[in-house]
Amino acid sequence: MSLPRYKKPEILTLGEAMVLFQTSQDGSLQYAPLLTKSLAGAESNVSIGLTRLGKKVGWLSRLGKDPFGDYIFSTLSGEGVDLSYIVRDPEYPTGVMFKEIKGAMDPAVYYYRKGSAASVWDSNELTLDMFEDVKAFHLTGITPALSEECKKVSFAAVKLAKQAGSMISFDPNMRYKLWNREKARETFVQLIKLSDIILPGIEEGELITGEQNPDSIAYKILKMGPRIVVIKLGEKGSVAYIKADGDVHKIEAKAFPVQQVVDTVGAGDGFAAGFLSAYLDQKPIYECLERANAIGAMVTQYRGDWEGLPTLEEVERFIAGTAQVSR
Repeated sequence: MSLPRYKKPEILTLGEAMVLFQTSQDGSLQYAPLLTKSLAGAESNVSIGLTRLGKKVGWLSRLGKDPFGDYIFSTLSGEGVDLSYIVRDPEYPTGVMFKEIKGAMDPAVYYYRKGSAASVWDSNELTLDMFEDVKAFHLTGITPALSEECKKVSFAAVKLAKQAGSMISFDPNMRYKLWNREKARETFVQLIKLSDIILPGIEEGELITGEQNPDSIAYKILKMGPRIVVIKLGEKGSVAYIKADGDVHKIEAKAFPVQQVVDTVGAGDGFAAGFLSAYLDQKPIYECLERANAIGAMVTQYRGDWEGLPTLEEVERFIAGTAQVSR
């Protein structure tokens, strides 16, 4: 009997995942008697989101050869993410972060990732064959902010993806705790010029272009080279700008109402997974926005960065309004 042929991922993501410890109830970490354990990382969140939506996804990263690395590996493997290219480093540890829940406000986050296994990434660990037959490559602005090595890895990965003919999507995902505005903007612009789809929020759009109006942000970014700019507008939904036939087409989609916001972290990653999955399904852009908005709304109703990410069936029910999120 012949063994089943290994199927390469159709989508690759690249970035660091950390073990996440968060307070089990509202209040300061200083006084919290109990912390719950999970994992966190924008790109790993997107990987899980895409996998639950039925996509074959591979995650490129480095983990320490330690119990925290084992935990992240087993969790992502259990979700069906392809981990064939993960490097386990016996010298450098897996990163850790802590999240402090503050009621309806955005949580306070504390990172302990300096000197992590991912931060000492060597771009020579990436090869062209990793990207062959890959339809889409997704990365965020977090990875190049981690270290100079990670910045080199980010650009090396994008160039290999382009060489392999993959579509490239980039979410700026600005983290002010990791670097300053000037350095971030310079790097973002360089990555935007190499990418096909850009997924900023208004604040990130302003950082990149100096503009606050979505139309102005999108037109300036499109002039840098991408084909599509999708701007996240939070409670107002989202808007896409598509460059085609010598013109720019604008498409808007309203947000879905949320009765109670539990945790906003991870909503942007859910949005990215929703848009990319629908785009690769060759759905009309409006339906791509609709799926992205729906998943972004669903994720906010769960505590945790990725736990609320839905299956395709769940998000379709949510959009249709036939059922509440019941996972």
